[in-house]
Amino acid sequence: MESRSAWWIFLAAVITAGIGSRVVHTGWVLVDKYLGDALYAVMIHALIRLAWRAPASRVAVAAMGVMTVIEFFQLTMIPARMVADDNLLFRVTGRLLGTEFSLKDLAAYAVGILAVSRLAERPSK
Repeated sequence: MESRSAWWIFLAAVITAGIGSRVVHTGWVLVDKYLGDALYAVMIHALIRLAWRAPASRVAVAAMGVMTVIEFFQLTMIPARMVADDNLLFRVTGRLLGTEFSLKDLAAYAVGILAVSRLAERPSK
């Protein structure tokens, strides 16, 4: 994908699919849990791509770095405390950051980032 408008449309589709993955439950953990995690990382990748015109590999490394920092930040328990706060903005932010550290989440992020970076590397037609 080359054009910024294509990335914006892609970002909207990813956000919609990510929300859908959290609302619709199939009973399959790969879809119900890890698809949303992968899409979260794809969203971060797309946001970085929109802000930074760099080679796909650099954007992928930056996205994985952001996702790793977010995942390790969960170990501080700050996001968990945010979810329990009375303030709606804190609760939403805490939910977006996640509350439980998991290496499986990092693997799902890597799968999502790898997939979107492969898509970004494909030549436009």
